[in-house]
Amino acid sequence: MTNTTISLKLLVNKRDRKIVFAEVNKDFVDFLFYILTLPIGAITKLFAKEPLSGSLGDLYQSIENLNDMYILQNKTKDKVLNPKSSTNVPGHDLLSIPKELPTNRKLYKCVRNCAYVTDDPKAGCPNCRNGMSYEVAYVSTEATKAAVEEVGFVKGVVTYMVMDDLVVKPMSTISTITLLNKLSIKDVCVLEEKEVQFGMEEGLKLLKASLVCKNVLTRVFLDSEDHVDII
Repeated sequence: MTNTTISLKLLVNKRDRKIVFAEVNKDFVDFLFYILTLPIGAITKLFAKEPLSGSLGDLYQSIENLNDMYILQNKTKDKVLNPKSSTNVPGHDLLSIPKELPTNRKLYKCVRNCAYVTDDPKAGCPNCRNGMSYEVAYVSTEATKAAVEEVGFVKGVVTYMVMDDLVVKPMSTISTITLLNKLSIKDVCVLEEKEVQFGMEEGLKLLKASLVCKNVLTRVFLDSEDHVDII
């Protein structure tokens, strides 16, 4: 787990004590995308002992307590209880969920370099009948893409606005004016800008709040100032 934090600029309605929107960069939007890729088992584990999890929490506990003698020999409860995220967003491990490591695939060829490869070093070449025990390098498409592509989900050349309910939009003057009109905010004096840091604690609060309410950013950043628990 890294100590990564993300800077956010919040536009706050002081009169109503609500967050209008957050001005964010690629990092925060990537995190929002990332939480939608999490396995349900990983989310349940985070909140297994809280009322939020409902019956899923009870299911999780029952599987955890189930004797291993009932599990198939080629299976393990850990796959369900501690699932790994298959999506890798570097620097965004704010929920401390382990990533699924890529499998190192090994391929083999024969001594005569015939046009065949296999993943079994004991196999015989169908052309020359020699053993296929000479390992060849395997380059995955993910590795070649990672070398040329930007990591994460969204482009980094854009500034984004995230609403209180986590709706994501590209940042623009028109979008801001439209939103203020929609919220009937005519006096800009009630608005203030506030910069905050978003880390692991806020990440957990955001995930939890997003499951139970619409005013997520307000619950995470303003309610916490009044020591109000997210339930």
